[in-house]
Amino acid sequence: MPNVNQSQSKIPSLGVGTFRLKDDEAYNSVTMALEVGFRHIDTAQIYGNEEAVGRAIKDAIANNLVAREDLYVTTKVWNDKLNKASFVDSVKESLEKLQLSYVDLLLIHWPSPENGESMEEYLGELLRVKELGLTKEVGISNFTVAQIEEAVSILGEGVISTNQVEVHPYLTNEKVRAACEKHGITVTGYMPFAVGKVLKDETIIAIADKHGVSTAEVVVAWELAHGLVTIPSSTKRKNLETNFKALELTLGADDIAKIDALDCGDRQANPDFSPAWD
Repeated sequence: MPNVNQSQSKIPSLGVGTFRLKDDEAYNSVTMALEVGFRHIDTAQIYGNEEAVGRAIKDAIANNLVAREDLYVTTKVWNDKLNKASFVDSVKESLEKLQLSYVDLLLIHWPSPENGESMEEYLGELLRVKELGLTKEVGISNFTVAQIEEAVSILGEGVISTNQVEVHPYLTNEKVRAACEKHGITVTGYMPFAVGKVLKDETIIAIADKHGVSTAEVVVAWELAHGLVTIPSSTKRKNLETNFKALELTLGADDIAKIDALDCGDRQANPDFSPAWD
């Protein structure tokens, strides 16, 4: 029996996000990311870029840049598809756009079904997609502590690979992280740079100067030091290279404590259908 305090997920700790990237911008970002060395690509139905991401992946495979089995691709089901009528077909449509026979991870994007469907209904569909072989792993996103508990009670321990939530130095989200740890669920932190805000923070600049690295490397290394997966995005090769270099940076306990202390609850992603945050 797996240790519930140890995630069994195969999700690579550093990935590249594609939120807000469209068309050629998404294609070029993913292509450059794969050239830099990233093997974990994160997209979603609502991003409107699955087709561009899929083309980039297909071309990278065709050009022998990467093999499919070495990639980890995540997509997410949107709020209007969280029902028996639409869920599976929406995933099949995502796979067509991505030109893949399966994704490595499929997430419920928000616990906010448009028509008020129960969690039992949409998590049941999530499990059905896994049973159909359309995804290797399943997970959740933007779930609160209470919703994590409800999801685990429905699916059981060891089924949910990750909860993808906003985590950065200004929003450390510790209650949710603790709830995930309790159930052996990996936390994937999105928006690690808080839309660039934390890259200008004086504390982080001082730590970056001490190590002779960029502030982006410090922030990514901080997330990784906490055992988080993180998915920064960029349209610039130089920034993608910098983000990837963070894998080589080890921060001291004092550095980590100073960054932890920056938490001020500055949430960036808070649409009107958000749950009641912890």
